[in-house]
Amino acid sequence: MPRIYPLEKIRDIGIIAHISAGKTTTSTCILYHTGKVHKIGTLEKGTTPLDWMVQSQERAMTIMAAATTTYWKPEGKDEYQINIIDTPGHIDFTAEVQRSLRVLDGAVVVFDGGAGVQSQSETVWRQADQFNVPRVCFVNKMDKVGADFEMNLDSISKRLTQNAIPVQIPIGAEENLSGVIDLLKMKALKFEGTEGEILKEEDVPEDLKAKAQEWRKKLIEKIVAEDNVLLEKYLEGKEISIEELKAGLRKATVSCHLFPVFWGSLFKRIGVQPLIDAIVYYLPSPADLPPIKGTDPKTGKEVERKPEDTEPLSALAFKIMTDPFVGTLTFFRIYSGHLVRGSYVLNSITGEKERIGRILRMHADERTDLEEGFAGDILATVGLKNTSTGNTLCDENSPIVLEKITFPEPVIGVKIEPKTKADQEKMGIALKKLAEEDPTFKIKSDLETGETVISGMGELHLEIIIDRMKREFKVEANVGRPQVAYKETIKGEAEAEGKYIKQSGGRGQYGHVWLRVKPKERGQGFEFIDEIKGGIIPREFIPAIEKGVKEAMDKGVVAGYPLVDMEAALYDGSFHEVDSSEVAFKIAGSLALQEAAKRASAILLEPIMKLEVIVPEEFFGDAIGDLSARRGKIEETKDRLNLKIINSKVPLSEMFGYATSLRSLTEGRGTFTMEFDHYEEVPASIAKEIVEGKRK
Repeated sequence: MPRIYPLEKIRDIGIIAHISAGKTTTSTCILYHTGKVHKIGTLEKGTTPLDWMVQSQERAMTIMAAATTTYWKPEGKDEYQINIIDTPGHIDFTAEVQRSLRVLDGAVVVFDGGAGVQSQSETVWRQADQFNVPRVCFVNKMDKVGADFEMNLDSISKRLTQNAIPVQIPIGAEENLSGVIDLLKMKALKFEGTEGEILKEEDVPEDLKAKAQEWRKKLIEKIVAEDNVLLEKYLEGKEISIEELKAGLRKATVSCHLFPVFWGSLFKRIGVQPLIDAIVYYLPSPADLPPIKGTDPKTGKEVERKPEDTEPLSALAFKIMTDPFVGTLTFFRIYSGHLVRGSYVLNSITGEKERIGRILRMHADERTDLEEGFAGDILATVGLKNTSTGNTLCDENSPIVLEKITFPEPVIGVKIEPKTKADQEKMGIALKKLAEEDPTFKIKSDLETGETVISGMGELHLEIIIDRMKREFKVEANVGRPQVAYKETIKGEAEAEGKYIKQSGGRGQYGHVWLRVKPKERGQGFEFIDEIKGGIIPREFIPAIEKGVKEAMDKGVVAGYPLVDMEAALYDGSFHEVDSSEVAFKIAGSLALQEAAKRASAILLEPIMKLEVIVPEEFFGDAIGDLSARRGKIEETKDRLNLKIINSKVPLSEMFGYATSLRSLTEGRGTFTMEFDHYEEVPASIAKEIVEGKRK
């Protein structure tokens, strides 16, 4: 069966933003105006089509990225297929944004018109930069008190990019917002009807003509600066048509040189249709982007796949989800080739073949079965046995490994235990399934104490996991107090010997190694270097030594936290013809690492969070004092209307209970957002308390 929409008519886009800027409402309004849904729900009532999870509806926030497909026919054009992923805004679910952006071709970044760029806006913008994703900006809530055209542009240009350029300007502001002016057509756009579905073009109001002309000139200058042909025309004073300007703007947007800015209010239903047009006009189709690069698992050489149906299949599994009705759903993006129901594909990471029993097009939690999937499609399948997030699915005759997705490490943990014996086995199964779904959720069992510790990106993240365990898997559990995920590292270089010799009559055990350890830069992880020459230690024992080293690193040497950011070089040792074994060398490697790390000045590291606090002016002093008492470093303070914004870096260990504390300090009017920033050495006095177990 041939594809229905040519590749040029497909858009794979995501909606990204700070929490509460209006991402889900943007998606919902797009679905309403494209005819996919027949009413616009609200997050507060839990009636938005993409927030189908009970936890999302109860908290009025998006928790899990949802995929859907809709269709749009701009005036005078063919119909387009738009695949949309609506992402969460809360920092605890940053993995959802990370993996969505990895497979998307473009994004709509939504801003709160009353607040401008917020902390999470910066985070999602940086994530989009990392994957080189073209973006259009939509400034929502322009009907809010304090919503200001210049303020929003200024904050985007200072904090994100100087290449954002308005393609519209709003008509009126705050409660007087009544429409937008299209700067290319030089027409005022008004939105009438119960849901703003009637779009009317009018002449530009007299009082805004000069401002519109001024911004149109800036827009044209920005567009022509990116295209030599248009620049020549412009300098010669020739007329440039609207179609040429749109084509120039599209080219600059696709190459991430310009970011068009649109305005509106989803509450007043102003600006939705021009935004959908912008997705089609300015964001790329899979055909606009360069071929996807990967490596050949057999040769290790770089290979490319063009976004064409005739190329060998290459697809990336970017999300695993447990569905109570159909089992495990695997979401994937097809980059090249096409996929037929019932066919076999190779997982090039595990080397195993998987059967594609069903191909599903998703609309939140609803599914439509398809016979085939083509390049550019974002689809799901059911029942893959050994595929996890970041795995490549490809043609077994032309294997390729696409770049994996990297996720941040968890920063907070809680002890968890089943309430009854019956819950014991169920809890193990539930935690394993939830960990398969979420790469930032980790489970660690302490064999000595029998305790299970689950770790995640924040208190809300773990709260949702425990809630899902209770509702979806019917597991009752006792949960401990949150704990900080400290790490350990070394400051110096050192060498140490590890010897394990055991004689017990008959065959004994003999393992002997010398290790040298060195610190690495923060965030660079661990590297094991094999410097053994001349067979001092037989090759078959070296993997066992590396395993022993890694096990010792997991246990740590200061306070039992994992060692990170270091290299260990195996450079000497000896073996016994009869008594040497893998077990003996593993233990020797472990002993050598522990001793070397102690000699190399091992220290404790703690997670430092980036914190943005917004308080009314009269509580500014109290908020600053409270942050200083929590070992916070104030980085900058800014004014917004009668509010003060405080940006600071604070250790996570000092932030438990901060929401309650801030509420009582500010009579319930203060708000904050917090995200992980980096790991830093713990001050000696506090490290001593942690080691002695006095600090909870």
